[in-house]
Amino acid sequence: MFQSDQTSSGPLRGIRVVEFAGLGPAPFACMLLSDMGAEIIRIDRLDGRGGSPLDIVGRGRKTIHLDLKDSLVTEQVIELLEQADVLVEGFRPGVMERLGLGPDVVAQRNPRLVYGRMTGWGQEGPLAQAAGHDINYISLTGTLAAIGERNGKPLQPLNLVGDYGGGSLYLVTGILAALLEARESGRGQVVDAAICDGALSLMSYNQSLTLRGLYSEERGTNVLDGGAPYYTTYETADGKYVSVGPIEPKFFSLLCQRIGVPQELWGAQSDKSQWPQLRDSFAFIFKTRTRDAWCALLEGSDACFAPVLTLRESPTHSHIRARQGFVDIEGVMHTAPAPRFSRTPSGIKSSEAVTSVADLIRAWKHAR
Repeated sequence: MFQSDQTSSGPLRGIRVVEFAGLGPAPFACMLLSDMGAEIIRIDRLDGRGGSPLDIVGRGRKTIHLDLKDSLVTEQVIELLEQADVLVEGFRPGVMERLGLGPDVVAQRNPRLVYGRMTGWGQEGPLAQAAGHDINYISLTGTLAAIGERNGKPLQPLNLVGDYGGGSLYLVTGILAALLEARESGRGQVVDAAICDGALSLMSYNQSLTLRGLYSEERGTNVLDGGAPYYTTYETADGKYVSVGPIEPKFFSLLCQRIGVPQELWGAQSDKSQWPQLRDSFAFIFKTRTRDAWCALLEGSDACFAPVLTLRESPTHSHIRARQGFVDIEGVMHTAPAPRFSRTPSGIKSSEAVTSVADLIRAWKHAR
C-alpha cells in the first residue's frame, strides 16, 4: 500500500520544499508534504537537535545546520530557494525579513516560489508579535470554551485542534492551492496560515448552529460536546472506556436493543428531560461488562460503537492493522501516511543529514 523511501511516487513528487526548522504545526505540515512525495530540505540552527529516528513528525527530511545570521550563508540559502517550489517558516512576523529572507527579497530571485508562513496570531493584528501556544489561540476563537464537561472548566484537546487542525492542515491546503495557481500564472505568493484563523474556520458548523439558536454556550449541554447521553463515553467493568455515537434514530434504537436499555427509554433520544435517566441507564449497563465483552457484542454493528484505546493499544486493533495504520521504519512504529492515493502512493522517505548547501544547489540545478 505504501512505497519505500526510494521508490515513493506520491502526488507531490518533484516538488521541492525548503523548511526553516521550528516547532509545532510547520514541521507537521512538512511531514505531510514529504509523505506525499515532496522533497524537503530542513534548515536548522547550528545547535538544532532535529533528525532523531524517534521524531515521527520530523521524518522524511534532509537536514542541514546553518548560521542564518551569517550574510554569506543567507546568500547561499537564497540561491537554494531559487531552485525551490515552496518555503515553509514558522517564526514570529518580521524574523525572516530581519534575516534577509523575507518574501519580497526571495520573490525577486524566484517569482514562482510559494512562501508558506505559519503563526499563531497571523502576520498582522494587535497580537501578531505576542508569544503564544495552541491553548491560547483556540481560546480566542471560542473553541476552547466549547470543550469540557458541564459545570467544569474548559478542557484542552491536546494540540490537535489548534496546531494541527487549524494550523498544519490549513497551511498545507494553502500551499497546494498556491502551487496550482502558480502553474497558470507563473507567480508564487505568500500563504499566511494563522492558527487562530484556522480554528475559527473549524468552528463554522458550531457558529452556524449558534446563529440558528440551536447551540448552547454552556459546555456539556449540546449533542456533540458530551451533553447527549448517546454521544459520549462510558466506563466498563474493568475500568476501561467505550464510546457511543448513534445520532440517527435507527442506530440509537439498535444500541438500546443490543445492550438492554429499558424500553420506556427508547424514545428518550430527542427528549432532553429524559437525558439524565438515559445517561444513568447507559452508565449502569456499560459497567456490567468488560470493554472486550462490549466489543464482542457491538463492534462492527450499526450501533456506532468503538472501544476507547490508548496510544499503545491502537496499533494492535484489527482494523488499524488491516489498514496498515502504522508502518515499521527501521524498528520504529510510524503513523502511516494519509490520505491514501490509488495511483501515486505516498511513502515515508528516509531522513539524512547534509553538510553543504552548495552540493544541494548543484543537485537541484542538475535535476532541473
